[in-house]
Amino acid sequence: MSGRYRLPGMAIEEPSEAEADAPSADGEAETAEDEGMFEAEPPTDGEETVEEDAVTGEGGAAPIGVKMGSTRTVLARQDGTGVSTSTALTCLATYEDALSGEERVIYGEPAAVEYPDRVRYMLRSGLPEDDENAELAGTFFSEFVDANGVPEDSVVVYAIPTIENEAGLRNLEQVVTGSEIGTAHTRSYPEMLCAAIPAMGDGLEAIEEIFVAVNLGSTNLEACAFRRGEQLSRFATGAVTGNEVDRTIANYVEDETQGRVNIDRTTAREYKEEHASFVDFEPFTDVIQQPGGGSHEFTIEHSVMDAVDEYVDHLVDELANTFLPRLANDYMKTYKLALDNQVVLTGGMTCIPGLADEVEERLSETLDRDVTVVVPDEPVTAAATGAQRIAARLVENDAY
Repeated sequence: MSGRYRLPGMAIEEPSEAEADAPSADGEAETAEDEGMFEAEPPTDGEETVEEDAVTGEGGAAPIGVKMGSTRTVLARQDGTGVSTSTALTCLATYEDALSGEERVIYGEPAAVEYPDRVRYMLRSGLPEDDENAELAGTFFSEFVDANGVPEDSVVVYAIPTIENEAGLRNLEQVVTGSEIGTAHTRSYPEMLCAAIPAMGDGLEAIEEIFVAVNLGSTNLEACAFRRGEQLSRFATGAVTGNEVDRTIANYVEDETQGRVNIDRTTAREYKEEHASFVDFEPFTDVIQQPGGGSHEFTIEHSVMDAVDEYVDHLVDELANTFLPRLANDYMKTYKLALDNQVVLTGGMTCIPGLADEVEERLSETLDRDVTVVVPDEPVTAAATGAQRIAARLVENDAY
């Protein structure tokens, strides 16, 4: 993929006077004359309305949003009352049927709980890296959409990460297009843009904005600027991640208990998800079974929040000293306009209460300017929900 991403099917408005002399990523002006483009309607004050047959699939294709993540996969679709989401852990296991001897597939939480010894997480890096993991991901996705009764006659929009990994992105495309859904159309959009859509309004307002988005994922920290749907100055690093926080928590628990307690990364992730909070963290207790019998009760007072606090410091450092200087160097006016707007945080780490406020405060202090940070109400499902809104607009405008 190139270093920039212009949304296919979205109308490109004339740049403002402030943006008129901002260079494009390749130094060439772009036009909006591509076939199949559709006009992005102005945002409304309330909930976006879509024709009934476009959202239900009655007389037309059903709009579906998909986000396949390293930890969870989310599917968003329209139902009678609005948009509903289905979520599953991105993993599967196989077992032999005791009666028939046939191989059976089990996926999601049941696979992780019932077969921890051989469960497979095929998107550990955020993408299916090789043919084997692509095949496993395809099996998982087919089982997942079949269990949720997704119609074949559908327009599927799926979110993709910012990672520069052509092979992995091709594998992800094959996973989605190789399933039985999306027979009407399948298209990918940047994950951060999809997740920013529900964070910035009730419709597709984010596509007409200039802003910075940051994805706080399990496997990567990703950041970029969006200029009316155009993706600029993409940045990704594996040095500041949710998985690294889990490893740090496990190490700190061992230190805090003076070596008496060793937890695995899964338990560390559970501690983080259940207890981490910049708002009202309280020490908590847990119990482990000791070798030879008996149990040991212990209390965690510092390990979880020390690890999360360090994560925020490292996150702000990467943004302030690596990504934002790069953006300013490449697109100075876009940089200024973007920081005057909201910085959108997406990804699973934003579920931690108070984390967005901490990032806002520390980033403002580091940059010596006021920065406003916003997160989606439902960070885990935001990318799929935003993708579904794009799919609904594609269906509504017959732009596929």
